[in-house]
Amino acid sequence: MNQIKKLLIIGFVWPEPNSSAAGGRMMQLISIFKQNGFEITFASAAQDSDFMVDLSEFGVIKKSIELNSSSFDDFVLELNPDVVLFDRFMIEEQFGWRVVEKCPNAIRILDTEDLHCLRTARQKAFKENRTFEIQDLLSEEVAKREIASILRCDLSLIISDFEMNILKNVFRINEDLLFYLPFLVDEMKEEELSNLPSFNERKNFVFIGNFLHEPNWNTVQHLKEAIWPSIKKDFPEAVLEVYGAYPSQKVLQLHQPKNGFYIMGRAEDANEIVKKSRVVLAPIRFGAGLKGKLLEAMQCGTPSITTSIGSEAMHEDLSWNGFIEDNPAEFAKKAIALYQDENLWKQSQKNGIRIINQCYQKKDYSDKLISLTNSLLADSKSHRLHNFMGNLLQHHAYKSTMYMSKWIEEKNK
Repeated sequence: MNQIKKLLIIGFVWPEPNSSAAGGRMMQLISIFKQNGFEITFASAAQDSDFMVDLSEFGVIKKSIELNSSSFDDFVLELNPDVVLFDRFMIEEQFGWRVVEKCPNAIRILDTEDLHCLRTARQKAFKENRTFEIQDLLSEEVAKREIASILRCDLSLIISDFEMNILKNVFRINEDLLFYLPFLVDEMKEEELSNLPSFNERKNFVFIGNFLHEPNWNTVQHLKEAIWPSIKKDFPEAVLEVYGAYPSQKVLQLHQPKNGFYIMGRAEDANEIVKKSRVVLAPIRFGAGLKGKLLEAMQCGTPSITTSIGSEAMHEDLSWNGFIEDNPAEFAKKAIALYQDENLWKQSQKNGIRIINQCYQKKDYSDKLISLTNSLLADSKSHRLHNFMGNLLQHHAYKSTMYMSKWIEEKNK
C-alpha cells in the first residue's frame, strides 16, 4: 500500500484568493497536490486576516508558527514532511536552514510568485525616470538573495517564461532547478460566452488590484492623471470603477464621482464585477510575473487594454483580448474604441478564449509538476549532487542565517 505523502507549505501570508492573484495561485497549488493524494499542512507566521480562506474546507491542516523560534524545529521534526514548499524566497531564507537541519531528506520547492528582483529593478528605473535594462538585475541587492534561494532549493516554480529566460540566460541557472508553471485554469469554449452578460448588458470601465502591491497603486495614479482626462474629454459619459483590497487613504482620496472616477474599495466578488463591466483598464508601468487580473478578465469575457509590461509573457504570439498600448493618449483612444465598437469587442473576447486555451491549461502542467516532484522524491541525492552551487550556498547561508536567527531568538527571550 502506498504511503501517503506529506506536503508542508510555509506561507508568507494566509491565502486570500479574493484579494490577490498570489492567493489564487496558492490555492491552485494546493488543489494540484491535494488531487494527487498529498496530505497538506499550511503553516505561516502571519496574523490571521478577515479575508483568509478557511483551509479546513479544502482538507488542509492550518498551523501558526513563529519566526526565529526553535518551536518550528520541534514542529517540523514531528511532522516530518516529504516535501516542503516555500511561498517566496524570504520564507526560504527564514525557514530553509531549519528544514535542512531537521528534515534533510525533504524535497524543497520554492514558489517564486514572480521575480522580486525584476519587479524591484523596474520600479527603481521607473522612479529614476530611466529605461530599465536587463543588466540592472545584476547589481540589484535583492537579486543576490533571491537567486541564492533558488539555487538552494531542489526546484523553483516560475510563473512567467520571460522570467525563465532571465534565470537561464542572465543568471545562468541550470534548467533542472526550474519549472515553468503559469496560472492554471480549465479549458473554455467559445459557446460559453453566450452564458456571460452581452455587450449591451455591460457598462463602465473597471480596474481591480490589491493596493498592498505598489504597481497597482501606481497604475491607478497613472489612470487618474494621464489617461482618464483624455477618455472623459472625448467620451463625457464614461465611468471608471476602481476596486481593490486594502485601499489606503491616498487611494480613497482619488474618489471623484463628478468626474466619473469611483474608488469602490474591496470587491466582494471580483468575478461578478468584471463580468458586468465592459472593458478592463490596466496601464501597468512596472512589475513582474503574470497579471491575474488580466487572465480573470479573459475568463469573464471582458476585453482589456494594458501595456507591454502588463501583457508580458501572457499571450505567446496570439492577439491580445483588446489592445496593448504604452502611450497614454493612444491608450485613451483605444479604450473608447473598444468600449463603443461591438464587433471589435466581440473579437477581443474570442482572442481571450484562445489565450486561455493555449497558455493556461491545468492539464498541460499539473501532471508534469507531480511527476517531477515524485522523481525528486525517488532520487534527491543525485539531483543535489549535481547542484554544487546550491550546496555551497546551503553550507554558507546555513551557518550565517542559523546564527543570526539563534541570536534574535536569544534576544527575544
